[in-house]
Amino acid sequence: MKILYNAQIHSFDQTHPKASVIVIDHDKVAAIGGPELLDSFGASASREDLGGRVILPGLTDAHMHLMHYALGLQKVDVETTTKAEALKRVAERAAQTPPGEWVLGHGWQQNDWDGEFPSAAELDAIAPQNPVYLTGKSLHVSWANTAALRLAGLSAGSPDPINGKILKDENGQPNGILLETAAELVEKIIPQPDVAGIAEVIEAALPNLWKFGLTGVHDFDYRTAFMALQILDNSGRLKLRVTKSVPLDLLPHAQALGLRTGFGSAHLRIGSVKLFMDGALGPRTAAMFQPYLNEPENRGILNMDGEQFFEYGRQAAEVGLSMTAHAIGDRAMHEILDGYEQLRNYERERGLPALRHRIEHVQIIHPDDARRLGKLGIIASMQPIHATSDMLAAEKYWGERVNLAYAWRTQLEAGATLAFGSDAPVESPNPFWGLHAAVTRRRTDGSPAAEGWHPEQRLTMREALEGYTIGAAYAAGLEGCVGRLSPGHYADLIVLEQDPFTCPPDDLLTMQSAATMLGGEWLWQA
Repeated sequence: MKILYNAQIHSFDQTHPKASVIVIDHDKVAAIGGPELLDSFGASASREDLGGRVILPGLTDAHMHLMHYALGLQKVDVETTTKAEALKRVAERAAQTPPGEWVLGHGWQQNDWDGEFPSAAELDAIAPQNPVYLTGKSLHVSWANTAALRLAGLSAGSPDPINGKILKDENGQPNGILLETAAELVEKIIPQPDVAGIAEVIEAALPNLWKFGLTGVHDFDYRTAFMALQILDNSGRLKLRVTKSVPLDLLPHAQALGLRTGFGSAHLRIGSVKLFMDGALGPRTAAMFQPYLNEPENRGILNMDGEQFFEYGRQAAEVGLSMTAHAIGDRAMHEILDGYEQLRNYERERGLPALRHRIEHVQIIHPDDARRLGKLGIIASMQPIHATSDMLAAEKYWGERVNLAYAWRTQLEAGATLAFGSDAPVESPNPFWGLHAAVTRRRTDGSPAAEGWHPEQRLTMREALEGYTIGAAYAAGLEGCVGRLSPGHYADLIVLEQDPFTCPPDDLLTMQSAATMLGGEWLWQA
């Protein structure tokens, strides 16, 4: 048993919302309160004086790609303000890479450059001896050189895959840009570490997350990631609470096995079945009711309608698997909400439990649909940092429709539960950057103005933190054991030098955990 005392504790527990002492027995909180607990438990416990530091519940990133984030730490960072700098970084890596081996990178976004997609020829000029493959920031577009395209067998005669597009030049040849599922044509030939290697890569990335104050994540990577996480969990090395999604293509197997949401261990459990309704804003593939500004023929890519989604949801509900869907455009949001409305009716008619279904991103919504998540009990799994990252592109391509873009307060006031994340590696998994975006709606340079972008959607610090604690726990079905510091809950907590409730908002940009505890064990101490 241990006692942490002389602390400023924001417990998120209604009985003791603020406290100075927390008592931990093995992996659980035994008591929380004031100095009187030192007398009650002091004789049999070790004591740690926190020196007036702040304690919060451990934070959870409710949407990230853990394997891709971990692998991305080894890739060329091409999230640059100019294309020239990105090309310079790729050239430097290519110069250090043996001929014929792949050069991989992540993070580019043409909207941060000149607005035009780059070309394979630009990569050919700086890396003539290597196949090069660079995933865009959104993970919905990729940039490859000619060597990579040839290895994938792509040519003028290559047809577009379902829900994807191979962009081509004036001669009909692939120009290096692959949208949505077309990227898989190259990705499937890139050598990958085996499952044991992926486990090692993920384990090596965990200290980064602990420094950010994360004790849990909701992971949306695929089968290999799940296998690697099981290796870590079985060997006691998964020092993180992971809720793992089930890819849609594996739904028949999950259903045949009778797999249920919530099945698993204290550190790894099954989440929701995940599918994609549409693309993303960056490559203008998010499905919209009205065309993108200045692109009268482009309304994005809609992968399925509400009826088809309902059919998948029905199959999942029969065995107790909840659903979640990537939906960014207002048309995609409408279709998914129609599907959820049918699914809720089906649950009631069949006497099935009302599962904790979600929508990932909720980036723009039609006014007629704005209150439907709350009405249907659908969790809004959103990423605050997307608003500040995307605001210029959103204004450029969506125009006045951005009044209901990244509309956290609209969803909160309509009764929806907010679960906040980062979509890492699309953005940094640093939740303090997400908190800054949520309460200020400003970029790190202070733009667009002191009051922020569409300030009517700003949240209070309490509301924003609940998205990373209580809301994320509820989305995972874990509100009875994580998300707050209450007796009987896991002792998952972080220690901060500053209080986010009282510090200037811009201080959040440099904040990180001074110490991170998971189940009573210190994982990280600065």
